[in-house]
Amino acid sequence: MEHLSPAQQHPAPDQTLNLAVVGNCMLNALIDRKAKIVWSCFPHFDSDPIFCSLLQPKGKHREAGYFSVELLNMAGSSQEYVRNTAIAVTTLYDHNGGCIRVVDFAPRFKAYGRALHPPYLLRRIEPVSGSPRISIRIRPLANYGAQAMTRVLGSNHISFHSGGELAFRITSDIPVSYLSAEAAFVLDRPVHLILGPDEALEADIADMSREYYTRTESYWHEWARYLHVPFEWQEAVIRAGITLKLCAFEETGAVVAALTTSISEAPHSGRNWDYRYCWLRDAYFVVHALNRLGVTKTMEEFIRYMVNVAAMEEGGNIKPVYAVLPGTPLTERIAPALEGYRAMGPVRIGNQAGEQVQNDVYGSVVLAAAQMFFDKRLPRIGDMALFRRLELLGERAAQVALEPDASLWEYRGQSRVHTYSSVMCWAACDRLAAIAAILALPDREAYWREEAVRIRSVILERAWNPTMNCFVGTFDGNDVDASLLLLHEVGFVAASDPRFIGTVAAIEQRLRRGNHMFRYAVPDDFGMPETAFTVCTFWYIDALAAIGRRDEARALFENLLACRNHVGLLSEDIDPRTSELWGNYPQTYSMVGLILAAMRLSKSWREAFEHRW
Repeated sequence: MEHLSPAQQHPAPDQTLNLAVVGNCMLNALIDRKAKIVWSCFPHFDSDPIFCSLLQPKGKHREAGYFSVELLNMAGSSQEYVRNTAIAVTTLYDHNGGCIRVVDFAPRFKAYGRALHPPYLLRRIEPVSGSPRISIRIRPLANYGAQAMTRVLGSNHISFHSGGELAFRITSDIPVSYLSAEAAFVLDRPVHLILGPDEALEADIADMSREYYTRTESYWHEWARYLHVPFEWQEAVIRAGITLKLCAFEETGAVVAALTTSISEAPHSGRNWDYRYCWLRDAYFVVHALNRLGVTKTMEEFIRYMVNVAAMEEGGNIKPVYAVLPGTPLTERIAPALEGYRAMGPVRIGNQAGEQVQNDVYGSVVLAAAQMFFDKRLPRIGDMALFRRLELLGERAAQVALEPDASLWEYRGQSRVHTYSSVMCWAACDRLAAIAAILALPDREAYWREEAVRIRSVILERAWNPTMNCFVGTFDGNDVDASLLLLHEVGFVAASDPRFIGTVAAIEQRLRRGNHMFRYAVPDDFGMPETAFTVCTFWYIDALAAIGRRDEARALFENLLACRNHVGLLSEDIDPRTSELWGNYPQTYSMVGLILAAMRLSKSWREAFEHRW
């Protein structure tokens, strides 16, 4: 079945989230359908963006903040990925029969027994037909769009400096005079541009580009080859899996929620947040989805990240979000030089959520690590040392399980005892009991089992509303939120439990808008939500399938697939009226939801083949 994207269904404005993502778990870039890099942070995921035109620089820098390949007299374009890779190909056509192909990637390949990610972005521009004329415009900015970078010309490169620590260079086999002047020239042979640290390249530019391309393509093909994909929707799942991998910062093990900041959740809503950090909750969901696909390395790296996070926090108090390098402050501030996506500011740097109390994080970490004790494929199985570290988090979970917090929805103006947070604290204790059993520690198993029973009994008493016949979002409350759809997923209640079925019914009555699901339907610090939270729709789909309403679930899933952009990616939110993407991009939550729903809904491989005869 062919799925039409919002861009295909509705006329699109000049600026959309129809962007391809390339990366190598060290660097990344977002590229529009005209081969312009509109967003890329350097040298880390949460660093200053050297290309930031996605968020519209102001004033004298309005025409800067990008890296473009411009085809003169352009008539049209197309964009796609090389199959099962993170290599993007943008094809540009002119009115005279000329055509060029722009290939973008960040090198990633295996060597010395491990995956390498050289800190480069590579662009290869190839003539396809006619006599196309192109110009290259490299206009980086620093200090979040406030400052032009100084250029220093070399024999085969241009170095860019901010005046501080930020510096990079672009090395090319295009004459530097053309690059410096942004002059047009006839493209009569393939040319290459390599963005990386301000250091000399010893290798031949074309040879290096060809070698890196071949090795990178082979790496991704091999990576995709061993994924445990469902029979149906394989291409969608593979693309989602690759995208999740690109959101993992391999040097530290952090997994970021998205690669952008301040793409509004809804037009002119002010709901603009910086998602370029590692939310422990989001990271758990990513680890869970990749584990289901058979990719366990991200889990192992995230546990390493968490060990470092826990080591620097006193008393077992864990924040909900950290920088990709733990310990870096996340003080929230405004970037005054950027107008914002479609001029819908403000643009925020940092995130106040790092100062909030969100009690579900303890359960998120324990659940992310639990597979380490049960999966015999892993080279290093969870041991007593890891268990003791997790117990420290479990103790904190047991202490705060019934206390108020800001919830996973990160309310800024209220604090209540949220059911989902309490359930995740219960899950921490429940899983620790299971781990203790595996480790043959009966005393610890009994201890954690007792704690889990204690917490669960209170939740069942305080979070169940018999008048509404459903669980509610806060203790003794009368409103629901979409996180309650996960109660069966974490094992708190069975999907067949009438209480869960009643909860699903209440949520769909109150939160469903057409084919989409809102996270809640009550005013928050910014008023009433206007767009659907995409992962909540996936949670709803999963819950429908779990309670036996598979046909409805499949129809909703197909509809949601049709909301992806032209390269198969999703952002955080969707306008339920137009199916347009809003919110930060690409959103790991959303790609996780796609993977898990596809795996639940797909017919099995055996079933698919048995029905062929």
